[in-house]
Amino acid sequence: MAYLAVALIGTVLLLLPIASSGPGSPPIITAMFASVSSVCITGLSTVDIGTYWTPFGQAVILGLVQVGGLGIVTLGTLAALFVRGRLGVRDRMMAQRDAHTLSPGDVRGLLARIVRFYVALELFVVVVLTLRFALAYDMSWGKASWYGLFHGVSAGNSAGIALYPDSMVRFVGDWWVVGAMCVGVFVGGLGYPVLFELRERWRRPRSWSVHTRMTFWGSVGLLVIGCTSFLAFEWTNPGTMGPLSVHDKVVGALAGGIFPRTAGFNTVDYGAISDESMLTHMVLMFIGGGSAGTAGGIKITTFLVLAYVMWAEVRGERDVVISHRRIPEDTQRQAITIALGGIGCVMAGTIALTLLTEQPFQIVAFEAMSAFATVGLSANLTAHLPASAEVVLMVLMFIGRVGTITVMTSLAMNRRHRRFRLAEERPIVG
Repeated sequence: MAYLAVALIGTVLLLLPIASSGPGSPPIITAMFASVSSVCITGLSTVDIGTYWTPFGQAVILGLVQVGGLGIVTLGTLAALFVRGRLGVRDRMMAQRDAHTLSPGDVRGLLARIVRFYVALELFVVVVLTLRFALAYDMSWGKASWYGLFHGVSAGNSAGIALYPDSMVRFVGDWWVVGAMCVGVFVGGLGYPVLFELRERWRRPRSWSVHTRMTFWGSVGLLVIGCTSFLAFEWTNPGTMGPLSVHDKVVGALAGGIFPRTAGFNTVDYGAISDESMLTHMVLMFIGGGSAGTAGGIKITTFLVLAYVMWAEVRGERDVVISHRRIPEDTQRQAITIALGGIGCVMAGTIALTLLTEQPFQIVAFEAMSAFATVGLSANLTAHLPASAEVVLMVLMFIGRVGTITVMTSLAMNRRHRRFRLAEERPIVG
């Protein structure tokens, strides 16, 4: 409800005549789509952000991105703290649940550290981009500061929203621009539980928790897979990286390995990528990044838990063990629920978009996956969709941001606690 309320407030602000560059107010579906995409830190857009929206509209979008990235409950808890000067039991429970903390602790200090860290990360990207835009691209310091601020905050929150009509295609070979944004997206997508633990124990990898190990090494592995596959599949593609130099191809491959997992920036035209790259990117988008971070998807820990479940079943082991730790059965059930719920949402969205459009199946499936995983990459389809299809994408973005398990739990009117167990019977599986 909090995310829905913020999305509605953003829609009202974007409907103001001063928010758009055209005469009068923009269409309500356009304002609503931009608001939902921003607060869900997705990045899909039906219009050109840099020309359609005025500086006021762009500021509203940037504010929605910041609120969506830090989390409604996090900001709400901080606001209650500043107003009342204390945190009640209810506030602490909500903050702990939103922050994915596994044990009670100093929620006030935790939330303060979260905000400080993400502001520092965004500030780093903003400074690098501002200096690069002003010194290398002959921008005035005022324009460079605004473009650096907008893209820095967008990268730090894994939003993928850009002021350029071609996103980051014009910077495909610029290490400073692409590299800074990759740092913001990758680090922000790890999740603050991992980041805080790495800060304290980075010299002692053996003491890392199972969650940190899976998230960090899994993210590094997916980064390598994404970069190498994108480089191999697009090396000779004349529509993407074929005409580029070796240097620009390497930089483009770095972006192609990081952005698809969480942020919708692109350094090549995704309407021209090969089918192999499109399928690989759909897998990366579905897996996503770290839990309790700005990344989308089902999260890499969910994917790896399911992989270890399969490995334990193949080996005939009773327990699922990761790094000499047994994974509880309820965690395994949560992973299965989230994964199957995500597959169901993407399938339903793909079917709905197929019925509402006449586009090829792979393009429609790519768009649905990008919306659900809150990535924001588009194969040049979003801007040409009818209003009904835009509503489908908004629903997918909202579900993907709030979380499939949260949505399904909220739909359950009553929770039943059985005080008995029924007789066991084994159906044939497989």
